[in-house]
Amino acid sequence: MALPLLDSIPEKYELALLAFEDKRFYRHGGVDLLSMARAMRQNLSQGKVISGGSTITMQVIRLYRKPDSRSISQKVLEVMLAGRLELEYSKKDILRFYAAHAPFGGNVVGLEAASWRYFGKQPHLLSWAEAATLAVLPNSPGLIHPGRNRQQLLDKRNRLLDRLLEHGKLDSLSCELAKEEALPEAPLPLPQLAPHLMDRIRKEHPAGKKNPEARFRTTIDPDLQQQVAGILERHIVLLKSNEIHNAAAIVIDVESGSVLAYVGNVIGTGAEHGEQVDVVRASRSTGSILKPFLYGLSLQEGIITPNSLLPDIPASIRGYRPENFSNKYDGAIPVRQALTRSLNIPMVILLQRYGLERFHHQLARLGLSTFSKSPGHYGLSIILGGGECTLEEVTNVYSGMARTLNRFPTHSGRYEQGLFRKANYLFVEEEDQAPVLSPNPDPISASACWLTLETIRQLDRPDELGQWERFHSSQQIAWKTGTSFGFRDAWAVGVTPQFAVGIWVGNADGEGRPNLLGIKAAAPILFDVFEMLPGRGSWFTQPIDEMRRVAVCSQSGYRPLSICPTDTLWLTKGSLEGPACRYHQVIHLDGEMKHQVNSSCVAPTEMVHLPWFVLPPVEEHYYVQQHPEYKLLPPFREDCSPSDEDIPMQLIDPKPNTRIYIPKNLDGSMSRTVFKAAHRRPEAVLYWHIDEEFVGQTEHFHHLELSPPPGEHRLTVVDDKGNRLERKFTILPGKED
Repeated sequence: MALPLLDSIPEKYELALLAFEDKRFYRHGGVDLLSMARAMRQNLSQGKVISGGSTITMQVIRLYRKPDSRSISQKVLEVMLAGRLELEYSKKDILRFYAAHAPFGGNVVGLEAASWRYFGKQPHLLSWAEAATLAVLPNSPGLIHPGRNRQQLLDKRNRLLDRLLEHGKLDSLSCELAKEEALPEAPLPLPQLAPHLMDRIRKEHPAGKKNPEARFRTTIDPDLQQQVAGILERHIVLLKSNEIHNAAAIVIDVESGSVLAYVGNVIGTGAEHGEQVDVVRASRSTGSILKPFLYGLSLQEGIITPNSLLPDIPASIRGYRPENFSNKYDGAIPVRQALTRSLNIPMVILLQRYGLERFHHQLARLGLSTFSKSPGHYGLSIILGGGECTLEEVTNVYSGMARTLNRFPTHSGRYEQGLFRKANYLFVEEEDQAPVLSPNPDPISASACWLTLETIRQLDRPDELGQWERFHSSQQIAWKTGTSFGFRDAWAVGVTPQFAVGIWVGNADGEGRPNLLGIKAAAPILFDVFEMLPGRGSWFTQPIDEMRRVAVCSQSGYRPLSICPTDTLWLTKGSLEGPACRYHQVIHLDGEMKHQVNSSCVAPTEMVHLPWFVLPPVEEHYYVQQHPEYKLLPPFREDCSPSDEDIPMQLIDPKPNTRIYIPKNLDGSMSRTVFKAAHRRPEAVLYWHIDEEFVGQTEHFHHLELSPPPGEHRLTVVDDKGNRLERKFTILPGKED
């Protein structure tokens, strides 16, 4: 068991080694003639070999050659090769060669392996007693075994400590204290702080592929690595009761992009549960974790403001029917609330408005390399987990957003390019190079980043079911969770000006488990990790230079019409040209202001004209259940005929040209299809017809269960005022048993 060459030799070990093995090491050229003469006298006087007189340089030659015998001819060859070694390498290099290949008992080879195996620490942290022990051990490596000549090893160590005292390398008190230290007992296991990262380096790095003993300097903080691993282990103990066995975490330093902690998986969960899988770089279904990116890009383009209303109703878009996790609807909801509540339908509608192809292109610019197929392959479901990405890359995007905000104030309104670069886990000396600047963001503007992170930094957050969760933290954190379809992946990613943290929880084999939710399984781990990190209290500086105070409709959140009540918000420059409010309109009332009228029944001069906030009937149907303050439109006066645009009802199901498959029940009977409609007047009565045949009427709740035969049909709905809606649909024949 050996480790690669050390970068440098610890001072205590070097002094102890030279005092024991080769006190004139820095004064000879590979062969110490005085030591060889002394060894010859001792051997002749004793009639046997008791000293070899070998220098450290000669021992390095012997360690590399591993001769079968120690004859005179071998000694002569060592002398010759030692001279060549001294000519080609420095003294420090020769010490490094010796320290890397000296035997330390059993199968332990090299100073670093011995330091970890016997003392559980890095070589540079060795005490005088520990350094002296390892200095004498290669001379008699068998003495290290517990119960075998331990007193001899202790005596040799203490004699060396006395010699160091004589040479003035340590004082008398340090010498006495060192002698009081016990010898190491049974060897300790080598530390495995980041085994998945080490495997990754060996597989990915060219030097690691060529040389298994190559040494790499990572950016990992050992203390933080151990703390994060410990947090995951504690949480997995609880999660195992639900047969959830795996978790991963990554911590990135925002400023440098360096990976400070990399826990690819929980160690100890067992090979049968995929302990060996590095989930940090495994592609997993994203759930809702990409929604903030769409939100930020849409803000940047002025498509929305944080307060913009989006529909939250049963929807069918290009044949795709998204559903909210809770199967409930708000009718219409501000997009910032849709994001923090992680509602699916509003975000799918926002993606449709932003453009699937454009969003797919922007994901690549952000650094998500796993969305390699065409946009059509993923469809609109890409925003709900219809694609896969890695924990490392998605966390790094959040890190890039934070880095953009940190750097923007220093460049006078220009953007440093390359801020959404890959995270680095190998240490590289930084070069002082002037950053490449551009007037254009790459790819999300500072203002859009700030608005996005402001939206997701609340600690009070409802989960997918609408139940509120309270998370405690001593610092401000912008964070988002995600849950993939089938409860297979639970995500939580958070960012501060200093750190980005990503957490994944689930099963490496993809098995889903009930209640494997991002907000319940991954978010608590996220906040435990952040509690260990420094930098509490600071937050991002608002990039005011890039933002504008913009008037928006206070009810819809869009660019206001002249009839809209307004608020003023700090928004992106793109919001100046955003879409106008489509929810406010002028309605015409009679003199008593109780009924709507039009020119067919009342002269314009006798009308009262009022601005009114009006939702489409389906949105209104769900909206009023959550917002009792919403003012319904007054009904039309009986002698006035509403235009087609004023029809007060709307079909919810079926959607236009829907093809419906009706399965059989367990008893062999055919299931029934639910038809739904919404009407502005709560007291309205609707009369339902299929193919001109009356099939029923509804009041208050306009849901009707029917069983039309297979084939094409026409649904007609008429209200008690004569307003009429029609829609075609098709019932598909069921399969025969």
